[in-house]
Amino acid sequence: MSFVLIDTPRPQVALVTLNRPERMNAMAFDVMIPLREALEEVSADNNVRVVVLTGAGHGFCSGADLRSAGTVPNADGLTVSSVARRSMDLLNDVMITLRRMHQPVIAAINGAAIGGGFCLAVGADIRIAAEDAYFRAAGINNGLTSAELGISYLLPRAIGASRAFEIMLSGRDIDASEAERIGLVSRTVPATKLLDACYELAERIIGFSRVGTELTKRMLWSGMEAGSFESHMQHEGTAQLYVRLTTGNFDEAVRARRDRRPPVYED
Repeated sequence: MSFVLIDTPRPQVALVTLNRPERMNAMAFDVMIPLREALEEVSADNNVRVVVLTGAGHGFCSGADLRSAGTVPNADGLTVSSVARRSMDLLNDVMITLRRMHQPVIAAINGAAIGGGFCLAVGADIRIAAEDAYFRAAGINNGLTSAELGISYLLPRAIGASRAFEIMLSGRDIDASEAERIGLVSRTVPATKLLDACYELAERIIGFSRVGTELTKRMLWSGMEAGSFESHMQHEGTAQLYVRLTTGNFDEAVRARRDRRPPVYED
């Protein structure tokens, strides 16, 4: 059985599902390596405009597998310290792959997002949660740090420093209602409507130009790392001029508005 599934539930929408529900889609290497490969495959598929990431069963992803971490590939002859470093690199690669994907990624948080699963959720571009979903930065509860897989970078930027410090130092649960209130998720919906809500948002995004949506995603992530306000505005301006001057999108949008029809972008 494959631990990661790829489906096409709507035209130009890929659904990537962590498929180990009996372990709440825990992050064993046997799951995370196929996940990275699936994300790379979908990113390279030019027929896919939006990606939805979710978990099978009642959990999104429960973080580290406390029974068995699975098999670390190419570890023969390495010391424990080297295996540990290689292991972390494999997990980090999943987060970096998410970030580099051409398409916007919507995380459909269908249940528990714990530890590394919390990190995975925060690494997506957009998060929509089922009403019974919850989040926990669990490392602190296990005698470790809560900082892993980029969450100490991403979470303060998503919800502000004070809230991020409190959540990561307390190890407490954040239910879906609070997650929506503090901006951790865009919205919450009943569990039975979660995927449809994600698909509806995806279809709205698909209605815009490919280059416009892909560059908007890139500019938003770039802005989080910008060294200054002015330098990022220059970056934004270059991207905007690139689309304006190398495509007919703007003129098509004006024509479509005049003709009272949806625009047809050919970028």
